[in-house]
This record gives sequence, C-alpha cells and structure tokens, in this order.
Amino acid sequence: MSRAFVKEDVDLPERSGRKRSASGLPPGATNYITARGAKRLRDELQKLRRGNAVGERVAELEQILASVHVVDPPDAPSNSVTFGATVTVKDKEGTTEMFTIVGVDELNFERDAVSWISPLGKALLAADMGHWVKLDDERSAKIVKIEFKTGSDVNV
Repeated sequence: MSRAFVKEDVDLPERSGRKRSASGLPPGATNYITARGAKRLRDELQKLRRGNAVGERVAELEQILASVHVVDPPDAPSNSVTFGATVTVKDKEGTTEMFTIVGVDELNFERDAVSWISPLGKALLAADMGHWVKLDDERSAKIVKIEFKTGSDVNV
C-alpha cells in the first residue's frame, strides 16, 4: 500500500498500545446505549452475581456498564430519527421493515436492532419522516413511522 493513503496523524489503537473497549469501540468513543439495553445488561450482571458467578462475562459486563452513556428517549414525539428510535420503512414494492437504532452492546437484544455506527444506522439517524434511505441491500426505502419503545417494553 502506498504511504500516500496513510494518515500520519492517526494513531491506531493497535499501534499505540491503547486497548479497544469491551464494546469494540475505539478508545475515546462514547458508548451509547438505550435505557432498555442498560437495564438488560444490569439484570444479566445481577443474575450472574446472585449465582456467585465470576469470570470473563462478569468482568465484561462490569466494564461495559462502567463505560456506557444511557440515552433516554425524547420527551415528545419527533419527526426526526434519533438514537433508540424504532423506524419503519417501506420500499417501492410496498415491503415494510423495522429497525431499532441501538448501541453496540445491545445488538443481540432485539431482532430488528441496528447499530448507530453501522452504515444503515448512520443513514437513518440523518433522516426525517418521509425521507428515503438506502438499506444494506442497496434498496431505497421511505421512512413511514418513527416511534420509541419504553422501558416497559423490555422482555428480559
């Protein structure tokens, strides 16, 4: 690879000796999580502790929970997609899909979860109701609904 395409001012974690977080985010990146996701992680940690579990998962959960920044849903409905929103989109053929924008540590909690740092998550976060976004499979789809799940929607 040509040196012309390497940024000299970028100090990669792998070269600097700094470690990536348990979440896989680069050092210094904010580890956003929904209130639902944080509750699930705390509940899992409590369950492990009640069972007197020790080990990697307990340490990982403690590290994650110490690093997260909980993002609460907005107080009022919004026409803009924000972190934690469940977005319904409809493509030109009329197929609808739902995506919930979440943090990297809660991707496995919901079937429709998409990370806020993924290309699709970034596209959705930059959009408003009625905007068209490009999905992962290159289809275009229109945002037809934006809603927020509450803490009572948690199924642990």
